[in-house]
Amino acid sequence: MSSGHYLGLIHRYGHRMDISRSVEPVSLCEGNTPLIPAPRLAGAFGGGFELFLKYEGLNPTGSFKDRGMTTAITQAVADGAKAVICASTGNTAASAAAYAARAGLTCAVLVPDGKIALGKLAGAIAYGAHVIAIEGSFDDGLRMVREVADRSTIALVNSVNPARLQGQKTAAWEISEALGDAPDWLCLPVGNAGNISAYWLGFNEAFEAGDITKRPQVLGAQAAGAAPIVTGKRVDHPETAATAIRIGNPARWQQALDALKDSCGNIDSVTDEQIFDAYRLVARTEGVFCEPSSAAGLAGLKKAIENGVVKPEGKRFVAILTGHGLKDPDSAVLNAPAPLRIAADTDALLKALNV
Repeated sequence: MSSGHYLGLIHRYGHRMDISRSVEPVSLCEGNTPLIPAPRLAGAFGGGFELFLKYEGLNPTGSFKDRGMTTAITQAVADGAKAVICASTGNTAASAAAYAARAGLTCAVLVPDGKIALGKLAGAIAYGAHVIAIEGSFDDGLRMVREVADRSTIALVNSVNPARLQGQKTAAWEISEALGDAPDWLCLPVGNAGNISAYWLGFNEAFEAGDITKRPQVLGAQAAGAAPIVTGKRVDHPETAATAIRIGNPARWQQALDALKDSCGNIDSVTDEQIFDAYRLVARTEGVFCEPSSAAGLAGLKKAIENGVVKPEGKRFVAILTGHGLKDPDSAVLNAPAPLRIAADTDALLKALNV
């Protein structure tokens, strides 16, 4: 194998991670995702600033969760675990199942019954996880798996596991390396708050190491029907079509608040309509297909600009697109017009094209 072959996050950044190095990394060559300039989308938001999209949907299982799962599963192997468990709205389940399969571990995932996109459920099944649907929310599932981990030798790989953040923080380093410094603003969806915590950890460590000259302001967005951090109170029955952020009691709530305060940032809620408008807009202006919840950060940016909360002129923004659009294909075709049907005839095609 050539020395230039990319081998994943632990091979690249392991010396900067607080995880065991006693075992071979469990990797699917995750990370190294593109930072895509989005000038047309910036123009649709009023223009006058730079916008980049960190497209985490190009990780091996289609979401940012792979960054934290390579470190969580590697640590689990180092600790002697034979089985892992997680609660999930979908992406964590697929990622945990894939990396557990890679490591030869048994994996169980708890998902809210009927509240998970099929593209994510399909992944968990394909990778061989024991999928358990519960009559409750993600928050119920997280409580259950935490209790199971406390009472057994099964390793918990949700974002409450500190090894998860060690992998997820690497996205901040990739952004800084690509831009030559940190952006002025980082925009991202907030569900269980592991990602916002990890990004802030990564930028802080890069700043302290002298790799960047500044830290970004953080702009978080929660779905209006699942916005506990925005409202300051737990949501017992969260509801949003953006299933990945349908969480009413984030595990890393306080760390998210710390990131927002320390960065002089802001968090707001966006409606499902605003999320889906941004979801369609980024695909149609930039050719980037993300899952609906990924677009919450963009919806939050648009709202913040319109309300004067953010003054974008001359600034550089990075929006995190956390998952690929094919994770939730039903959302792309829901309420979309049916394909035009014509005879297999060139004249009919020309007529349909109005040429």
